[in-house]
Amino acid sequence: MDHTVVITGGTRGLGRAVAREFVEAGAFVAICGRDGTVVEAAVDALREAAAEADSGGDAWGMRADVRDEFEVERFLELAAREAGPIDAVVANAALSHGEPGEMPIDEESYASFDDTLRTNVRGVFATITEALPHLADDARVVVPSGSAATESLSGMGSYAVSKAGAEAVACGFAADVDATVGVVDPGLVATDLTGKENARDPESVAPLFRWAVTEAPAEDLNGGRLGLREWKKATR
Repeated sequence: MDHTVVITGGTRGLGRAVAREFVEAGAFVAICGRDGTVVEAAVDALREAAAEADSGGDAWGMRADVRDEFEVERFLELAAREAGPIDAVVANAALSHGEPGEMPIDEESYASFDDTLRTNVRGVFATITEALPHLADDARVVVPSGSAATESLSGMGSYAVSKAGAEAVACGFAADVDATVGVVDPGLVATDLTGKENARDPESVAPLFRWAVTEAPAEDLNGGRLGLREWKKATR
């Protein structure tokens, strides 16, 4: 797989599982996170996974916080310098200030609300904006999302607001830029952000993301929302 793939928030959870999926398929994967030590450990683990799979894949990473557009700019610039034009971007970095289902929005602080949107919405905007100069001609950008963005779920607070906002950012770019930009919904995944009860393992849905950026029809992804149903129907 001769692809250069950039994944924000690629050090844990869904982002790390998706990074491993790509590197084991032979891609060059660039990841970032807010803790440099954790980024280094994740890159080492990804390189080991590529070696075990004998895929020819490779990994690289750096500390970068998506709340800071200058750090994002540097990350995308160096990723492209390391491996050439970027074929796929997974704007995955996100946070939640509380436990899923236990964050009623009427009890949320302004500080928590602002930081959640700065990371989960503005961070997606910064990631796509700074990626644009480095994208390959047929590049695809995907934004992970879920039911919290479209359903009225109790106790999801600003996290739900932010996922709806992130989807709107994706739709805006899809309308205004040449690159294919869309949303990928893997369903409820067991991560620190969503909780773990009755949720899928991140590794089980990571192939959905590879399918979305390599095989799914561009016209279905661009400005749209692809999920487990579409993936399973296309690959069964």
